[in-house]
Amino acid sequence: MNLIQACIFGIVEGVTEFLPISSTGHLMLASRSMGIIQSEFVKSFEIAIQSGAILAVVILYWKELFKGLDVWKKILTAFLPTAVIGALLYKVIKTFFLGSISVVLWALFLGGIALIIFEIFHGEKEDSSDGLTSISYPQALIIGFFQSIAIIPGVSRAAATIVGGLAAGLKRKTIVEFSFLLAVPTMCAATALDLVKSAHAFKADQFLLLGVGFIVSFLVALLAIKFLLIFIKKHTFIPFGIYRILVAAVFWLKFK
Repeated sequence: MNLIQACIFGIVEGVTEFLPISSTGHLMLASRSMGIIQSEFVKSFEIAIQSGAILAVVILYWKELFKGLDVWKKILTAFLPTAVIGALLYKVIKTFFLGSISVVLWALFLGGIALIIFEIFHGEKEDSSDGLTSISYPQALIIGFFQSIAIIPGVSRAAATIVGGLAAGLKRKTIVEFSFLLAVPTMCAATALDLVKSAHAFKADQFLLLGVGFIVSFLVALLAIKFLLIFIKKHTFIPFGIYRILVAAVFWLKFK
């Protein structure tokens, strides 16, 4: 991997982290398209640069993050299922899931269909809970269990939490913002766990690549977050479902 490729990864991560289209899946597809071997460093790089996008959330939502313990308690409640499952299945995720393009393409395809069907038959209800403070602990836990499905690359953490939030009875804007905040402990924990286990094997120049990917993903994510908040005011998530299906189809043909 070189600096240009690190920048490309940063752009892909920044654009896709908070959209319901799977950042990890897109990073793996980008890696495969550029002929980059899925080495241990590349897998760690794809995890670590997500923290750049998370910093964008901290910058944009610092008031919500430091308002008080109530929102944080609900965020941590939602984080628990992923923390437990992710820790238990770390080796499986790193060695099998993160190395399989077939898993990504199937997850993108089936996830796209699920997103479309869910929006058609469920979507947002008029009496849905509105505002972060209106989220109950049972609703937070439901969202957390949905998020845990996203340990499978291609599922999309954003898509899983959004569907979970809508199913739990939240407004579209509320679950999107909660999904942003939930990403903070989730991705920080994932990055920390991976770096603790893998950083000792990195070379000096590889830390430079990590830094470049981090900065680029941060800057691009700032724009992506603002785009999504504007988009959901007038649109459903069906276009993202269609996009997922098309991407899966195109890359199936490409890699066949």
